[in-house]
Amino acid sequence: MEEEYIKSLDRALSMIPKRTTSGERFEEPKPEVTVFGTRTVIHNFNELARRLNRSPQHVLKFLSKEMATAGTYDGQRVYFQGKFHEATIGQLIHIYVTRYVICPICKGPDTKIEKSGRFTTLTCEACGAKSPVKPV
Repeated sequence: MEEEYIKSLDRALSMIPKRTTSGERFEEPKPEVTVFGTRTVIHNFNELARRLNRSPQHVLKFLSKEMATAGTYDGQRVYFQGKFHEATIGQLIHIYVTRYVICPICKGPDTKIEKSGRFTTLTCEACGAKSPVKPV
């Protein structure tokens, strides 16, 4: 009786599909970058900001400040003055995610940036933590 039970458990276990994802529900977006002469374009900027759950203007302000150049947002894409590699922009987006998206307490992406008075905080909607962040 016990042997049949173990066999049926093994059979059921073998029928469970294997995991194809890492289990993370937040995946850092990758920028699609093209360099035209002395201008750099991020083609999927609108999608990138949407996936980070941040306003495109906030992300643009951060990137412009970090790259020390002017950026122009046209509603879909963003144009920067200067030549920047995809790896550089990807690294800056990773820094942005670490500072302004991921909760430092529970490591979840369910956060929003709130400004009260002169203080800016990263408020986690999952665990309720409030962490101070530098304004952009």
